[in-house]
Amino acid sequence: QVQLVESGGGLVQPGGSLRLSCAASGVIFSMHDMGWYRQAPGKQRELVAVITSGGSTNYADSVKGRFIISGDNAKNTVYLQMNSLKPEDTAVYYCKAQHRTRGYVYWGQGTQVTVSS
Repeated sequence: QVQLVESGGGLVQPGGSLRLSCAASGVIFSMHDMGWYRQAPGKQRELVAVITSGGSTNYADSVKGRFIISGDNAKNTVYLQMNSLKPEDTAVYYCKAQHRTRGYVYWGQGTQVTVSS
């Protein structure tokens, strides 16, 4: 059974940093692409960053140069390092796992990130 558990969200001032973690059980990283998405109030969920099973990364234009996605196979955990945070980064951040051949998709429960002074 696949379970994704996000942590690390919170309240931070503009310009600050946070690191989100997604602990993935029942997921084989070599068979899944892992991603971070976010959803702000009144807006659709959007892609933030993805790391493929092969280790390639892709970022939304709005976070390029500020956010870094990485994975630790030994800990079965995916991270999102968020730097130079802006108020517009405020959202619930979700972890997603997608099987690279079968297309199965799994979501975590989300973690709130609030950027405010």
